[in-house]
Parts: sequence; structure tokens; C-alpha cells
Amino acid sequence: MASLKDFKVLSFDVYGTLVDYEAGILSALEPLLASNNRTDIPRLKLLEVYHECEVKQQRETPDMPYSQLLATIHPHLATKLGLAPPTLEESRAFGKSIGDWPAFPDTVDALQRLSKQYKLVVLSNVDRASFSLTNSGPLKGFPFDLIITAQDVGSYKPNPRNFEYMLKEVKDRFGFDKGQTIQTAQSQFHDHHPARAMGIKSAWIVRPGAIMGNREKEIFDWKFNTLGDMADALESELNAS
Repeated sequence: MASLKDFKVLSFDVYGTLVDYEAGILSALEPLLASNNRTDIPRLKLLEVYHECEVKQQRETPDMPYSQLLATIHPHLATKLGLAPPTLEESRAFGKSIGDWPAFPDTVDALQRLSKQYKLVVLSNVDRASFSLTNSGPLKGFPFDLIITAQDVGSYKPNPRNFEYMLKEVKDRFGFDKGQTIQTAQSQFHDHHPARAMGIKSAWIVRPGAIMGNREKEIFDWKFNTLGDMADALESELNAS
């Protein structure tokens, strides 16, 4: 079993791993549910329908910026949930909600601790402007070493192109290769399954209770409930060496 301290780069999924995007999406859906007097729809149902619509749209329009993609799927969500269609303004507001999605409470401290050992790379399925809002807001301006969004690549994870792009950038900028990189993420669907297919080690940040991106087959090289737990494990390794 490889040791965390032997690696040089962490490639992060952001939304679901660093940011509680399930809470953010549910909050952003509240106006639609309230206007239809349907606050009774279970969380599981809402998130499953959201995930289904999101993945379908990402495959159909891989070059669409994520905030626009959210606005596009908003009326589809309403239809699938049996709700009255939202107005164009309501859908745009849903698309702009990304910057309000909260960071997990352990995220920023864990990033600061992990940055002492690794280059920290963002590999996110959002667009540059939306990530900038998250980084300057919930992530408190954390200085990542490299930021790659779906908008930069022209496709969305789990497309292997996104991981190929990240590996090339990491090699060109820092001189580190695939064997020195850990894909660090919550989503089995978006991150762990494609990372394994490409021979990239991965750390599963479970975020207990998370729904979207889970798969029956769970793939990982390390498993932690939170990013803080991963930082603890790294520090234990370093202290023991």
C-alpha cells in the first residue's frame, strides 16, 4: 500500500468534495418548490432527478458553461418533478446560485494543511466564472496551484479527456507525473471510476450522506469521511517517519 506522503499532487473535485453542492442545489431549488407548494418532495428524489438531468445535459452539450447548463436543466427538473415550469428569470437565478453553495466546515483548514505537502490542483466540472465566485467566497480565496475547469477542457468528467488534460498540465507546470498524483474526490461516477481506468490513484472523500455520484461498485485507494480526516492521516504518516 502506497503512503500518502510519497505523492506530490492532489487533483481535487470541488463540488461535492470541498463544497457541499447537494445542500447548495437543494437550497437553490427551494423557490421552485415553494411556488408549487411542494416542499414535501424527499431529498433523495430531488437529488436523483437533478443528477439525471445534469449528466444528460453534460453529455449533450459538453462545451456549455456550467452556470448556463444549470439554467438549462432547471425547467427539465420542474417537468420531471411534476411542477409548473419556472420563469426564465427563475432559471437564471438557479444557474447563478453556484457561488452561494457552502464549503464543508473542514475544507479550508484541510487545504491549508495539505498544501504543506502537495501541489493542489482543481479539476472541476464548472466554468471559470462560477469557480471564481466559489473560490473568493466559500473557499476564502484559497491559493490553489492550478485551476482547471470543464470550460477549459471542453468536456465534463467522467470524460477521460479531463483527466488527460490535468495530467499534461501537471507534468508541464510542475514536472510531476501520473504516479505522483492522487485524484481526491467524493464522486465515484465523476472521479474514481475514470481515474482508476486511467491508472490514477484516488482518495475517496465519502462525505457521509452524499447521494449524487455514488455507485454500487466503490473504487478507491484511500477512504476518508472528510478532507480533514485525510489531512490527519497525512500528518500521522509524516510524524511517524
